[in-house]
Amino acid sequence: MQNTAILPLFYLAPINYFSLLNKVSDDFLIEKYEHFPKQTYRNRMSILSPNGRLDLTVPILKGSKMRTKALDVRISNDFKWQRMHWMSLESCYRSSAYFEFYEDDLVPFYTKKFDFLFDYNLQMTEWLVKKLKFKMDLNFTTSYSDEVLPDLDFRNKMSPKTMDEQPNNKPYYQVFEDRFDFMPNLSIVDLLFNQGPHAKNYL
Repeated sequence: MQNTAILPLFYLAPINYFSLLNKVSDDFLIEKYEHFPKQTYRNRMSILSPNGRLDLTVPILKGSKMRTKALDVRISNDFKWQRMHWMSLESCYRSSAYFEFYEDDLVPFYTKKFDFLFDYNLQMTEWLVKKLKFKMDLNFTTSYSDEVLPDLDFRNKMSPKTMDEQPNNKPYYQVFEDRFDFMPNLSIVDLLFNQGPHAKNYL
C-alpha cells in the first residue's frame, strides 16, 4: 500500500492546494500517469472579477478524454486563449497591491507557446513554489497505482464541484471586496496579488 501523499497537478491551483502542499512538503508525489479527468482544476482556475467568480480554462485538444494519461494531454492553441487569460488577470488584478511585483515573471506563461498541459502546469507550479519560498522538490509517480491510503490520495479530492465543501480560508483583503463577501479557495494568484511576500505566512 502506497504510504506517500499523491497530489494532482493543477493550473494555478486553488489556495487550499498550496496549504496542503505546505503540510505534506516532506513526503509527496505529483501524479503523472493518471487518466485525465474532465472539469477539474487540472486545466481550470478561478479568480475574482468585477462580476464575481470567473473561471478560466486552458483548452485541450479533442481526444484528451479519460483514457489519455495526464502527461500526454495536449493544449489546443487554435485560438488565443493565453491572451484572453492574461487580459483577464490584468483587468482583475492590475489595481491589487502586488500584481506589478509578479507581472514580469508571469508574462512568459502567456506569450510562449506550450504543447502539453502537464509541462505548462509544472513550470507554473515550480515558479509558484519558488515565489512562496517553499523548501521542497517536486517528485513524480513512476506509474499509476490504486494502492494508496485514502487519507493520502488527493487526486480526486479537490474539484470545482467540491471546493465549496473544503474548509474556508481565513479572510484576507481581496480586490472588489467592497462588492462581494470574502471568496475563499480562489487561485493562488489571488492570494499572491493581494498579499505578496506575506502569502506564505497566510498558508
